[in-house]
Amino acid sequence: MRVVHFLRSHYPASYVLPLLLSLAAGCSVAAPKSAANIETKTVTDKSNSTNSNQAATIPIEPNGPADTIRVFYKHLREKKFRDAIFLTNLKPAVAGLTDAELKDFSVDFEAIAGLVPAEVKINGEVISGDKASVTADLPSNDSDKNEIQTLNLRKENDIWVIILVDEAAEAEMKKEGKNYFNSLRIKTHEEEAGKMLERISKAQIVHSLQNGGLYTDKETLISEGFLPEDASTSESTGYNYAVNLSQDKKKYSATATPAVYNKSGKLSFLLLLDAKSISHVTSKDNGGKPMSK
Repeated sequence: MRVVHFLRSHYPASYVLPLLLSLAAGCSVAAPKSAANIETKTVTDKSNSTNSNQAATIPIEPNGPADTIRVFYKHLREKKFRDAIFLTNLKPAVAGLTDAELKDFSVDFEAIAGLVPAEVKINGEVISGDKASVTADLPSNDSDKNEIQTLNLRKENDIWVIILVDEAAEAEMKKEGKNYFNSLRIKTHEEEAGKMLERISKAQIVHSLQNGGLYTDKETLISEGFLPEDASTSESTGYNYAVNLSQDKKKYSATATPAVYNKSGKLSFLLLLDAKSISHVTSKDNGGKPMSK
């Protein structure tokens, strides 16, 4: 399953979007092949020459695959995140979470809610035994335009479940239960923290080439457009970033420190320049404190 991302920013720090938005933006997977027990809902095209923007539609039966997709989007749009996730195979990751614990992920979930189309246009449904696929007109991963995308489901205890993660991730989720999202958040934030320090290094190189070999502070790199605004706050990234300049501005170091240790991240990161002014990034569990060497 090809996971797609809605947030095409300079710094996509969300850890939930790569999972949940694999449906919110659609998964490019093939529909089930022909089999003896396949029921295909034929699309009724209601478009006409005067309004080519009208979407193709199909009758949607209550509690069927297409209806499950429709309800999922409705719950997301209305910020009923637990109800939405319970319709997917991500359910084990939230089943044990209290409302307060689930609210802890509100920044990411609310970002998702704001991206859900006001009207999801479903125009195809294929059922093959306990498996199904639904096609819908959804925002493209590669442009601002919509495209027809395929979403897969499976039936469990007579209930259709939307498939957002593969079998390996699902097994890990069932093992970790309510800790899954938190572990995923930490891992993703740590990966992005390392990438941000690498970005700081590249930004400093460009700035120094334009300013006689002198480096600058983080705020200037952001104002010059070399770094995203996310570098100035831990709200979306989970990390605090700092750039430390030498007095003559010919050297610098940079750190990335988890905003809340063991919640937004565990590893602390340090960028240092060697004798040839080549940057090197190291990391270690420093108890939530900035690294110095």
